[in-house]
Amino acid sequence: MTATDPRRVVEAVWRIESARIIAGLARIVHDVGLAEELAQDTFVIALEQWPVTGVPDHPGSWLMATAKHRAVDVLRRQRRYGQKLAEIGRATPDAEDPDIAAELDDYVGDDLLRLIFTTCHPVLSAESRAALTLRLLGGLTTDEIARAYLVPEPTVGQRITRAKRTLADKEVAIELPPPAEAADRLASVLEVIYLIFNEGYAATAGDDWMRPSLCEEALRLGRILATLAPQEPEVHGLVALMELQASRTPARTGPDGAPILLQEQNRRRWDRLLIRRGLEALARAEGTFGPYVLQASIAACHARATRPEETDWKRIAALYEVLAHVSPSPVVDLNRAVAVGNAYGPARGLEIVDRLVLPSYALVPAVRGDLLAKLGRTAEARNEFERAAVMTRNARQRSLFEARAAALECGAQRSELEINP
Repeated sequence: MTATDPRRVVEAVWRIESARIIAGLARIVHDVGLAEELAQDTFVIALEQWPVTGVPDHPGSWLMATAKHRAVDVLRRQRRYGQKLAEIGRATPDAEDPDIAAELDDYVGDDLLRLIFTTCHPVLSAESRAALTLRLLGGLTTDEIARAYLVPEPTVGQRITRAKRTLADKEVAIELPPPAEAADRLASVLEVIYLIFNEGYAATAGDDWMRPSLCEEALRLGRILATLAPQEPEVHGLVALMELQASRTPARTGPDGAPILLQEQNRRRWDRLLIRRGLEALARAEGTFGPYVLQASIAACHARATRPEETDWKRIAALYEVLAHVSPSPVVDLNRAVAVGNAYGPARGLEIVDRLVLPSYALVPAVRGDLLAKLGRTAEARNEFERAAVMTRNARQRSLFEARAAALECGAQRSELEINP
């Protein structure tokens, strides 16, 4: 295959244009599943025609125009069917045929925003929201989503099918939520995008420490949302957080794929472009104190420190204190313990960890082990890392915890764990 192979061009354009096309169709046909089918039909037509006729000068426009014609045909067939039923019932419809083509020309930004709020609707489970969002907005295949989350392909297919059915059964309108619901619905959208990013940044299971493709998709979705909702500080906060965390990716693993902890990373390998973009996004949300803005501010403290010893841990601890009030959770408190341990000593951090109740979260014994090691309580620390190794489902993380336990056996120490952000 060459770089100009029509099939590859179609696949590349699908990844770029599919969300825009599905969004435009969904608003008109009022059915996410039907909109996806029509979009897929359009790409099949492209696969058949482009190798013969050549790739159009403007492939995205060609696909959108073809998709519109498909939608018009479907809606006209549906209308004719309705008219037949009306005639059988001796009723004559008074309404004129709508100008379907004109309706399809609505501004695409509104369409995309509607689709984002639909795929992330709270009536769906978190897993279904993530799968449907990646399918319709990320352009990923069912197989790609399954491989990313390390679950069987049929499981992902069932989640997507179930999500579409739920949206239809619940008669969820493909529209922007009313003002009274907007904040809660936006929170759901941001949660889904960040869940996707976090699964890529720190995989919960499997052999890989990271899955960068998921981070890239989440970043792409976040940037789209920031363009569509520029007035929302938390959207910019989430984008800033993801940009700043993603900037560390080149330095987070060694040549063999083994994890490299935050304090041991070569910060010259951090992506300065992503850091600049992250700080710019954070500046757009300046003066607000939502959970994503606060987490981005914490990540910015790390990004601004050219050396680990320059990290402003007291500011990070203070930001976590505010975050614990704004968005309380045991995971936030665990992160706060790490920051407090660095800012005010490991004993203070250990006090926070010992109050936590997170029985199945491997990072709790890992953080506790790190703090105990700094206090010189080596045997206890080793036991904690061994316990963490048993609890985790990620092979790379397990190897890391086992190495920490072995190092303590030999009397060596390493820097603290990397905890997001």
